[in-house]
Amino acid sequence: MSHDDFAFEPVPGLPANLPDGERLLWQGAPAWWPLAWRVFHLREVTAYFLLLMGWTAFSTAWTHGTAKAVLAGLVPVTIAACLAFGLIALIARFSARTSVYSITSERVVMRIGIALPITFNLPFAIIETAAVKQNPDGSGDISLALSADNRLAFLVLWPHARPWHVRRSQPSFRALGNVTEVARILARALAARAPAHAVITELAPKPGPHEQPAGPVLPGAATPAH
Repeated sequence: MSHDDFAFEPVPGLPANLPDGERLLWQGAPAWWPLAWRVFHLREVTAYFLLLMGWTAFSTAWTHGTAKAVLAGLVPVTIAACLAFGLIALIARFSARTSVYSITSERVVMRIGIALPITFNLPFAIIETAAVKQNPDGSGDISLALSADNRLAFLVLWPHARPWHVRRSQPSFRALGNVTEVARILARALAARAPAHAVITELAPKPGPHEQPAGPVLPGAATPAH
């Protein structure tokens, strides 16, 4: 018999049915691999263990001078690396599986949390700006800057928060596989319902000195994150 931890949700990812007139525009979740690689710092952990393996191999070869000794010295480091990689991948998969990001015609909704799920309702009226960061692989983040009197605790949001913005935390859609598409959906919704809070800019990268501009700006588009 299957069991659904979120069977109490009338609509997956939403705490209640949408009111009359409110429409669900988009719903999605983080992609687990970009989440592991960038948000849970798998790339830094990988670099650390590669350096550790290199140093172990060098020091063992310098001391004992045999390939057998080098291989024996690398065994515990390799085991530790596999355990670290497996743990990070497991946490990332669980985090992606239990997270649901939603954009409606009136608000942004974030249901996050592995052990203790919590839902944040963010009406467009309290969103000052939306910042977009796109990675080379096409994945990316969308961070929401809230008005000064609407603050959320960074530790409660993490990892669904913009890095290094602790004092005024910014709830974020992390590791989206189609970040540009989602940013445009959010931009149009903001422009339609909260034009005073929508920022007009270009999502595409800035053209080089010998390139033509990518095209007209998109009303309500999110500002690029730095």
